[in-house]
Amino acid sequence: MNGARSAPSSRTALPDPPHTPPFHTALGHRPPAPLSHAALHHRPHPVPPPSGYRQGVTDQPPPFSPAPELFTWEFASDPYPAYAWLREHAPVHRTRLPSGVEAWLVTRYADAKQALADARLSKNPAHHDEPAHAKGKTGIPGERKAELMTHLLNIDPPDHTRLRRLVSKAFTPRRVAEFAPRVQELTDQLIDQFAEKGSADLIHEFAFPLPIYAICDLLGVPREDQDDFRDWAGMMIRHGGGPRGGVARSVKKMRGYLLELIHKKREGLPDTPAPGEDLISGLIRASDHGEHLTENEAAAMAFILLFAGFETTVNLIGNGTYALLTHPEQRARLQRSLAAGERELLETGVEELLRYDGPVELATWRFATEAVCIGGQGIAPGDPVLVVLAAADRDPARFEQPDTLDLSRRDNQHLGYGHGIHYCLGAPLARLEGQTALATLLTRLPDLQLAGDSDDLRWRGGLIMRGLRTLPVEFTPPVPVSR
Repeated sequence: MNGARSAPSSRTALPDPPHTPPFHTALGHRPPAPLSHAALHHRPHPVPPPSGYRQGVTDQPPPFSPAPELFTWEFASDPYPAYAWLREHAPVHRTRLPSGVEAWLVTRYADAKQALADARLSKNPAHHDEPAHAKGKTGIPGERKAELMTHLLNIDPPDHTRLRRLVSKAFTPRRVAEFAPRVQELTDQLIDQFAEKGSADLIHEFAFPLPIYAICDLLGVPREDQDDFRDWAGMMIRHGGGPRGGVARSVKKMRGYLLELIHKKREGLPDTPAPGEDLISGLIRASDHGEHLTENEAAAMAFILLFAGFETTVNLIGNGTYALLTHPEQRARLQRSLAAGERELLETGVEELLRYDGPVELATWRFATEAVCIGGQGIAPGDPVLVVLAAADRDPARFEQPDTLDLSRRDNQHLGYGHGIHYCLGAPLARLEGQTALATLLTRLPDLQLAGDSDDLRWRGGLIMRGLRTLPVEFTPPVPVSR
């Protein structure tokens, strides 16, 4: 991270496949044929519930209000009306996912906050009372076979406490502030690569590569290897849109590379840490000084920091830019504030974008370790629970005018990065990247606008993350300036 570097390569592209399969789930698993309303949602009458089906809490039986259809491409484009229905009629609701896994969806803010902090809801998939048809259909595809399960998203205290402590020093406010010039440098370099064209796909050319190169720098991945990480990460966020088995192969390749990198760094590790030491070197040093970090744990930690540290930021930048371009009054407010040299509206604005249409739609999997009651609904031991962050952050019981984008919103305790001991470790870095990306785009490309109809945009399929496949834009090419 010392000194200026050449602009990152733009050789990797992520084109949409010509024939994208229907909406898929659980970070990449392909679904069976679409389920009927009766299979997805119990209605009191006249449709009887399927055998063994357990209904979620319902305040009032809605005989004339049809249950919304979930997990379709139409739902992916705008899930918020369906989530509003669930919040009102079935806030803690058991449903069958397209993968065949049955899980509880928690949609109200108060219930979501309780569930996120409830120690009886384990992150360890070993607690899942999974039937044969659901085996291996939770979590990240390929992580089991690649032996990358021992990371922060899959473990509980005390192991979670120990591993989180080892990496938390890389994401302190001071360390993130020291990294700000590099984030600005990357941001400008990426914009330079497409600015003269007057058009771009902001996902593929900007929102995707920025956090990849940033997290690679933090991890200590050599510059000459970072494009390989970009390829592997690109396959992972395609989910079901890439070749069959492509996600699992990318995970396996990433694990092999990380193990080799750990070996190389251990051999050349100096006795005394240098200022700004990279994260993998820090993990090795901790392991060699009595922290009992196994090699697989170190590889798994590096893997999940890369995986969790880039896709959330891709979606923050993509969803945030799209929201601003489709709310011209809010976008104009922000541009005036930036032109005046102010940052307050940028900071509150990014928090509002995280609430309004955040990068993480559902929190990662949790499993009841004992009988639990959430929102008046009993949940059996072994049942999966999915907290719907996108629904909770639009709850009118918590947020005034929740469906309105207000960049100056003050009372904004959103759950976009979670809550409790599993609160997103990289949130300070993601905020820095989001603020830097949006401010620089709106300043350098002031007449940025969508290229085409917003109805033509498609959202990536997946259960956990929410993000656009592409975001084509156009703008007046800026007058070149020397740097």
